[in-house]
Amino acid sequence: MGDKITSLQVAELAGVSQSAVSRVFTPGASVSAKTREKVRKAANELGYRPNVLARAMVSGKSRIIGLVVAYLENQFYPEAIEKLSNLLQEHGYHVLIFMATKTSGNVDEVLEEILDYQVDGIVMASVAMTSNISSRCQQAGIPIVLFNRSQDMDGITSVTTDNYAGGRRVAEFLVAGGHRKISYIAGWEGASTQRDREAGFRAALQEAHQQVYSRAIGDFHTESARAAARDLFDRPADDRPDAVFVANDHMALAVMDVLRFELGLSVPGDVSVVGFDDVPPAAWPAYDLTTLRQRSNLMVEETVNALLNYINDPDATVPRKIAIDGPLIVRGSAKLPEGYE
Repeated sequence: MGDKITSLQVAELAGVSQSAVSRVFTPGASVSAKTREKVRKAANELGYRPNVLARAMVSGKSRIIGLVVAYLENQFYPEAIEKLSNLLQEHGYHVLIFMATKTSGNVDEVLEEILDYQVDGIVMASVAMTSNISSRCQQAGIPIVLFNRSQDMDGITSVTTDNYAGGRRVAEFLVAGGHRKISYIAGWEGASTQRDREAGFRAALQEAHQQVYSRAIGDFHTESARAAARDLFDRPADDRPDAVFVANDHMALAVMDVLRFELGLSVPGDVSVVGFDDVPPAAWPAYDLTTLRQRSNLMVEETVNALLNYINDPDATVPRKIAIDGPLIVRGSAKLPEGYE
C-alpha cells in the first residue's frame, strides 16, 4: 500500500494553496467554482480523501448529528429519518443512528456511546428522555431536539404535530358521520403523542355529549393492535363499536386486516376506521385509510432549524415547543358526514 496522499500534494497538483484545498472540503466554506473544480479534479487523480476525524479534532466540530430512534416498524419513521438525513447533509452534517428501547430503559447507555463520537447535536425520535440525559448533554454543550415527542423539561426544544388538535379533528369527523359508539385503540401510554391525541379526542367527544365507547391498548405495535381489535370487535353486533380511532396508522392497518379478514366486518359498512400519520400504505387501495396527516417535511425542517440554531448560537436560542397543524385526509375507510365534500 502506498503512502497516504496529503492535502499539500493536492494543492501542488491543482496549483492552489493548501488552505484552498481545506476550504473545498469544508462544508459551507467560501470557495470559487473554478478553484473547487481544480481541487476536486486533482483530488480524484491522486485518490485523496480528507481526514474528517482529524479535522474534527482541530476544529472541535465533528459535523455529526446523533439520531436516537426506538423502533422502525412504524412506516412514519424511516421516511422521516431519510428526510432528516438529507436535509442535514445539505447543511454539511452527517447522521449516526443509534437504536434504543421505546421506554427510557437503555437510553442512558446509548447516550454514553453517542457522546464518545463527539457529536455536535442530538435528535431523539420516539424515545422517552430522562433528566439525567438532559443535564449530561447540557454539561457537554450538546443540544438536543425531540422529534415527534414532547416532554416537560427545561432547556429542551420539541417538534411534534399538534396531536391534541388532531385528536379533536378525528372525533368531530366521526361524530359528524353519525357514529354513536366510537372506540379508541391507544398507543404506548408513556408517549406524549399518545397522551395528547387521546386527550383531544376525548375532549371533542365530550363536547358532543359522547364518551369513548370502549378502549384497548395497541402499544404502537402490530400484534398488540391486532389483539386490541379482537378485544373490541369480536362480540355480538349490538355490543360492537361503529367507529374506531387508532392512535397511529401502523396499528390502524393491522386493525383493518383483523376486522375484514378475521372477523368478516365491512370497513366502513360495519365500522369506520381512522388512523394518524398518513404513512404511504394508508393511501394504497387495499387500505384507503382516512387519517390525520403528520406533515413530516415541516417537522423535519423545524427540527433541523432548531438544532442548527442551538449549534451556531446556543446562548441566543430559546427552547420552544413547536406543534404543527395536520389536516385530516379523508379516504374510504370511514363514513362521510352528510353533505361532506
